[in-house]
Amino acid sequence: MCTDENMIVPIPAGITVDVKDGVIKISGSLGTNTRKANTKLLNVSKKESGIDVEPIKKGKLVKKAMQAETAFANELKGDMLGVTKQFEIKMKTVFAHFPMTLEVKGDKVFINNLIGERAPRIANICTNAKVEVKGADVRVYGISRDAVSQTAANIRIACKIRNKDDRSFQDGTYYEIE
Repeated sequence: MCTDENMIVPIPAGITVDVKDGVIKISGSLGTNTRKANTKLLNVSKKESGIDVEPIKKGKLVKKAMQAETAFANELKGDMLGVTKQFEIKMKTVFAHFPMTLEVKGDKVFINNLIGERAPRIANICTNAKVEVKGADVRVYGISRDAVSQTAANIRIACKIRNKDDRSFQDGTYYEIE
C-alpha cells in the first residue's frame, strides 16, 4: 500500500501557483483560489513539473496521510479548473400553495412567502460564490467548487418544510437535473 512516488499535480497553462507554509494560492483568469494543506499529514511544494504532494512516511498517521494525498490532489485539480472555468449549479423554485419568491441581498438569499410564512427564510452565500435569480430559475456559480455546492445546499436546506406532509407540500427550491 505504501508507494515511494509522490503525487504531482500538473499546472495547466495560464495558471500561476504560489506555495508558502502549506498554503497554496492558485490564480487564473477568473480569480484566485486558496487552499491550506494539513501539514501534519502532507508536505506540499512547487516543482517545475507541478505541485508535489507528499504524505508523511512515519508515525501513526501514515495510512490517513496516503488517503489525504489523493483527496488533496483532487481538490487542487478542482481549484485549477475553477479559476479557468466557473462551476455552476442550476436550481428551480417550485410552489403550489403560495407564490414564493427569492431575492439576493448582499451575502444572503431571502426566501419569501414559503408556504405562507410571514418571516423570510435566510440562506447564506459563501465567499467565492454568486447567486442569480430570474423568475423561478436560480443559478449558483463561482470559481470554488466547495463554495458553490455549499451555497446551493444552504438554499436547499433553508427551503426544507418541517411538520407537514411531504406528499402534498412540495414547495421549495430543488436542484435542476439536466
